[in-house]
Amino acid sequence: MIEIKEVFSKKELKDFVKFPFELYKDNKNWVPPLIQEELESFDKNKNPVFQTADTHFYLAYKNNKIVGRVVAIINWDEVNILGKKKVRFGWFDVIDDIEVTKALLNKVIAFGKEHKLDNIEGPMGFSNLDKVGCLIDGFDQRGLMITWYNYPYYATHFEQLGFVKEKIYLESKFPFSNIDPTNFQRIADMIEKRYELTHLNFTKTKEIMPYVDKMFALFNNSYASLQSFVPINDIQIEYFKKKYISFINPEFIKFVMDKEGRMVAFSIVMPDFAEALQKAKGKLFPTGFLHLLKAKNKCKTAVFYLIGVLPEYQSKGVTSIIFNENYISFKKIGVENCMRTPELADNHAVHNLWKHFGPVYHKKRCTFIKKLK
Repeated sequence: MIEIKEVFSKKELKDFVKFPFELYKDNKNWVPPLIQEELESFDKNKNPVFQTADTHFYLAYKNNKIVGRVVAIINWDEVNILGKKKVRFGWFDVIDDIEVTKALLNKVIAFGKEHKLDNIEGPMGFSNLDKVGCLIDGFDQRGLMITWYNYPYYATHFEQLGFVKEKIYLESKFPFSNIDPTNFQRIADMIEKRYELTHLNFTKTKEIMPYVDKMFALFNNSYASLQSFVPINDIQIEYFKKKYISFINPEFIKFVMDKEGRMVAFSIVMPDFAEALQKAKGKLFPTGFLHLLKAKNKCKTAVFYLIGVLPEYQSKGVTSIIFNENYISFKKIGVENCMRTPELADNHAVHNLWKHFGPVYHKKRCTFIKKLK
């Protein structure tokens, strides 16, 4: 018999976070989160996303053993600002038993119907900066710190339960040796002179902090045209600023400014923490932080996390400045491989940015959607 229990206590929440460690313990491609960080992101007193989202956390039990988990999410900014009347589901993990999947998703469906919503969609997180998508191709590839990994049967379960693919995301990689700086160095200099732009590089995290608010404002502006985009509010910006910026090598953050001091472009590249997180096994101490520190300072694989350009500059070659500065930093640090995080398959403008580097698409993921009757 399958029993679904809502998570209320700290112990239950810790069980929720630790369930995938058991489910994927023999899988070399699953990348574990840091347990304490995951717990803090689920803390309604610490994560400001809960000010605009309602959530329920559920665990599935069979024979008194945890066999699945899911978070039911209503992002009210998405519902009220974008008019998308859907309930999200995320942090979904389950054994290969479709009845467990059905029981968990029925809880999410009931939550959506209670609030008279039209659809259920997932896997997706609380906001646009959270993990997204069910892996449907590339199961033999190691995951990233900022993506979910899952078994092939997840998609099979969704489809058998009447879900259909909604948004498709692609991930690609290319060796650093593919980058020919002559493709953008001359153009970068020309664009800077033509539009009176300057680039900013950093060596210390504290140097970046005065610009972070401008960066998130630009992020909201540059992605506003995507129909699924929910803007990040000021309180969430403060949270992400504290949570993520210190994780990133400051040499991997690039800004482009105009002559009035307005930010017109930015990029954030993260070291690939996947191997370090696997060695840490969910814990910073006693040695986990050492693995992460080594990955941060001696990066061999760079992960392109975010890139944003003001709409009025998006067809003016400004990204050549970003690529040129990243090339200089990568060469100095000794980067050997480059990877891209999930990008919408129909975002052709973004895909065109990388075509000169010979990217190989090695993973595909998607969200699944179903109408609520």
